[in-house]
Amino acid sequence: MKAMRRFTVRPVLPEPLRPLSDLARNLRWSWHAETRELFQSVDPARWAATGDPVRLLAAVPPERLDTLAADRRFRLRLTAAVDDLTDYLEGDRWYQRQEGSLPAAVAYFSPEFGVTAALPQYSGGLGILAGDHLKSASDLGVPLIGVGLLYRHGYFRQSLSRDGWQQEHYPVLDPDELPLSLLREADGTPTLIRLALPGGRVLRARVWQARVGRVPLLMLDSDVEDNDAAAREVTDRLYGGGSEHRLHQEMLLGIGGVRAVRAYCRLTGHPAPEVFHTNEGHAGFLGLERVHELGAPAPDGPGLDFDQALQVVRAGTVFTTHTPVPAGIDRFDRSLVARHFGDGAELPGIDTGRVLALGTETYPGGDPGLFNMAVMGLRLAQRANGVSTLHGQVSREMFAGLWPGFDAEEVPITSVTNGVHAPTWVAPEVLRLGARRIGPGRAEDALSVGGPERWDAIGQISDREIWELRRTLREQLVQEIRTRLAAGWRQRGAGPAELGWVDTAFDPEVLTIGFARRVPSYKRLTLMLQDRDRLRALLLHPERPVQIVVAGKAHPADDGGKRLVQELVRFADDAGVRHRIAFLPDYGMAMAQKLYPGCDVWLNNPLRPLEACGTSGMKAALNGCLNLSVLDGWWDEWYDPDFGWAVPTADGGGDLTAKETERRDALEAAALYELLENRVAPRFYERGRDGLPDRWIGMVRETLTRLGPKVIAGRMVREYVETLYAPAARAHRALGPGQARELAAYKERVRASWAQVAVEHVDAGADGADGPEGTESPAQLGATLALRVRVRLGDLAPEDVEVQAVSGHVDGDDRISDAARVPLKPAPGGPDLDGRWTFEGPLALDRTGSFGYTVRVLPSHRLLASGAEMGLIAVPAEAAGQEAGVLLR
Repeated sequence: MKAMRRFTVRPVLPEPLRPLSDLARNLRWSWHAETRELFQSVDPARWAATGDPVRLLAAVPPERLDTLAADRRFRLRLTAAVDDLTDYLEGDRWYQRQEGSLPAAVAYFSPEFGVTAALPQYSGGLGILAGDHLKSASDLGVPLIGVGLLYRHGYFRQSLSRDGWQQEHYPVLDPDELPLSLLREADGTPTLIRLALPGGRVLRARVWQARVGRVPLLMLDSDVEDNDAAAREVTDRLYGGGSEHRLHQEMLLGIGGVRAVRAYCRLTGHPAPEVFHTNEGHAGFLGLERVHELGAPAPDGPGLDFDQALQVVRAGTVFTTHTPVPAGIDRFDRSLVARHFGDGAELPGIDTGRVLALGTETYPGGDPGLFNMAVMGLRLAQRANGVSTLHGQVSREMFAGLWPGFDAEEVPITSVTNGVHAPTWVAPEVLRLGARRIGPGRAEDALSVGGPERWDAIGQISDREIWELRRTLREQLVQEIRTRLAAGWRQRGAGPAELGWVDTAFDPEVLTIGFARRVPSYKRLTLMLQDRDRLRALLLHPERPVQIVVAGKAHPADDGGKRLVQELVRFADDAGVRHRIAFLPDYGMAMAQKLYPGCDVWLNNPLRPLEACGTSGMKAALNGCLNLSVLDGWWDEWYDPDFGWAVPTADGGGDLTAKETERRDALEAAALYELLENRVAPRFYERGRDGLPDRWIGMVRETLTRLGPKVIAGRMVREYVETLYAPAARAHRALGPGQARELAAYKERVRASWAQVAVEHVDAGADGADGPEGTESPAQLGATLALRVRVRLGDLAPEDVEVQAVSGHVDGDDRISDAARVPLKPAPGGPDLDGRWTFEGPLALDRTGSFGYTVRVLPSHRLLASGAEMGLIAVPAEAAGQEAGVLLR
């Protein structure tokens, strides 16, 4: 008989143990070893089964709680843990010790957050990155507010059928069983967020709070009784449903998320955010809600119009893109978006045409019938970034059409390379070894805050200690693999008689390679299967065997990805190799925290440059695991042969024929086998005079010493604060209502007049002479040209623009590279009789070889973040620029 209703009965803790509830409901326990050890001591068996303090306390028998309440040593440990958490929450940290004016608060929006396995609200790297961002912000003291959705089914749980086909399961999550609390009004009623939907429908959502250390995470939940059935299902599954369902999710995240932040600040007194950071385009509608807010009448006068409000919103918004391919961006039919905005729907008073224009793909190859969430994100943010140096470059090229006339290098998208939250991902054994050498406080600071470019204290650890640590971690992983193999095979229908081999699967002495991630086609899960005989020979080598552990989920709608999983599983099922290669189903944070430390090599073989960053190899590196990867994402930036290997890539990662794709994959697979056979395995099994693999240990030491400080999320969040959050806060403060009206009026005037702006003539005289182009005599390094440029500005004035000389090396097509940009000044005397203005200035010939220059006109205003911001540029027509080309060939 099934229950008609389900709810959770929480335990009543004895008075001395009441602080356990506070510890359980602050997710800092998920990365604080001492607190986890305290909960483990409550009931080791139940802790091993749950790994979740809330579920643990709900399951512990009252007699055990009474025993602990009478245990003086346990109470002392509990008091110490509570005091430590209080100090962590209330004491000054890195952010509070910084000089200068930093944001009072930052709101960080993401569709998913991977904070802990006990709160399963993530699907992959985007969510794990968001969770690490929150945890590192907490460690640093950054006043962040996280904003997301609470999915009642989370992301799916994965199992395999007997023939290896992925199967999805969606367990129902009860918020009362999670480390969450409802945001409530002063009268105790739950805070409700409301959105208007077409046809007079209303979407209501409650706001759940998770405490991520010092950071509140607000999660909107539409499973509210007053909603209709469809509205209740809006927050059912992560990345589920059709287009309208996804649109409702993203409206709730963006628009509802801003309203949740406002309610939270009103109820708690938390400072209002000065900066809004949208992690991918899913939350892009937050900018529209803020425009709508600013349009409301203010106590001291009328609200701002759309263009004026847009300037304020842009100034304080940061947009991070995570995809290197257009197919990875959410795009909606314009008519669907139009139905959801304007009178009778959400954000009344805002012209629907202005909303649609923000997401229109106006660049060559764009589809005018679609609404692009990333394009809207870029148009609503004055500052944008990719997530690695290479991805920043790819993003500038991908979105260059939004800034026509500018070279890709000038597109205003920078990069902050991702990092990982080391206290979450470093194995306790690694942390303890470091703490013994430099002390617990210094070790914690090194992992959470960072700062030094090298961790030279690693040099104090002996080779034998490093090797014994690596062997211990590998042995733990082997036990984990065997446990999960047995459970997975039983789930697929195997009986006890079929599972005897599992007890000897994998070997703690064998080189262990890990590969675990989502399974889109570009990550090439099955590249290792290109030559199965060669792979089998690697696995079964009599002297230098290799064992490989693989995990990953394909999207439920991606049958191609599921076929890749099945192909890998069928190979791993073969009785001849299954003791050396395994696919473990249901990849998630709990599994990952065992995989990364226990592997010797972390494999990554995406199609370059389709891996925006990829952080799994970073987590592995922090545990002394070496990386073997294609030069993509972060590895392209930080690869060094002293601590890893680069898989060579064949040309043509883009649109290839099936035959070309086959050839490329075969070449790269052959390169991978070559590295494993001739460089990786020999290095692992080679022994020095003391019986240790000295050169392998040297690479582990270099990984920890030089790579470790780079890959931590503390470094990443500090970069966000210094290069994006602080400038955005300054820009936000500079845009009061008066300045917003001024900037909007300036942009309107410039756009209206830009068609009249033209560069009509360019003169260059040597050493300031008034003669024509000075190329008749040889140009020498160190010489100076005096540029005089005649420009037509139409209705604009010289102070509205900047005229620049752009110079540098040129290629065979006269394209300037490594450009230097020098502003030219208006000449005295005003315009000539034809209304043309003259600008002049020196141009230094500061480099030898093929050298060229040109001139251009850009909008200029003190409140613009860059000359490229408006996407307007005027350059010489061919006739005007005949004398302004290449000086030396």
